[in-house]
Amino acid sequence: MTRIQANLLLTVIALIWGSAFVAQSHGMADLGPMAFTGVRFLIGTLVVAPLMWREWQALQRQGKPLQRTDAAKIAGLGGLLLMGAAMQQIGIVSTSVTNAGFLTALYVPLVPLLGWLLMRHLPHWSVWPAALACLVGAFLLSGAHELNIGTGDLWVIGSAFPWALHVLLVGRVADRMAAPFLVAGGQFLFCGLVALCWAFAFEPFAWSDVQAAAAPLLYAGILSVGVAFTAQVVAQRYAHAADAAIILSSETLFAALFGYLLMGDRLGAAGLAGCALILTSMLAIQLLPLLRRTARATA
Repeated sequence: MTRIQANLLLTVIALIWGSAFVAQSHGMADLGPMAFTGVRFLIGTLVVAPLMWREWQALQRQGKPLQRTDAAKIAGLGGLLLMGAAMQQIGIVSTSVTNAGFLTALYVPLVPLLGWLLMRHLPHWSVWPAALACLVGAFLLSGAHELNIGTGDLWVIGSAFPWALHVLLVGRVADRMAAPFLVAGGQFLFCGLVALCWAFAFEPFAWSDVQAAAAPLLYAGILSVGVAFTAQVVAQRYAHAADAAIILSSETLFAALFGYLLMGDRLGAAGLAGCALILTSMLAIQLLPLLRRTARATA
């Protein structure tokens, strides 16, 4: 898979995640946030389970079985998924969806920053202005005019760190293990089981609630988790983490699109400007490095 193909796949992933906001919104009417998270991630595990089994058998035949350290890395990725989802959901309880949507996008500039600080990986110069433009675009798209930082906002800001670390690490872990499906399904299983334990302990939870939320759960579990999160692991083996963060942030744009089509939401001038900034950022981080290589080849 080429870098361009990986970036295109990430765009499709962002589209799926953007559409899943509608399903998640409807699902919250019947289930608590951690119960919904746990069930949908376990559904995602079942979706990818056949591919996990085939990959496991292939590694056994090649004499390259996974080690305990590999299982620990997969569990670590699942922990990052869980922390991001849990901290975000705790924050949403006491802040507005507008603030939460914008503050979650803080992970976009965090990815290249953490990559530079932790791994000494200096991305192409275009990543920095593109990340900042993407953050401004998310702010405009959210419709927020001012941010009054409260406790809930601090929780959402905190969630940006595990999201950023997950985007930074997931491709590296999957590439080194050469087992993207085992990495994807393993992190889903860890996240789903721990989230369900949380739900059983702290949320009202009944089988009838799961049945009532069956349609949103199946959509979010099969497409958002089973297909999109798995495809993310595959794509990020070939895409730079900073590029991936910017492209994946377009889920905000697609969420607005599906909100317009399915829920009657409308965008004003600021929202349209935010869409334009995010699209420009996505194009910039894909085209500018290509232009530089073309210029060098010509010279």
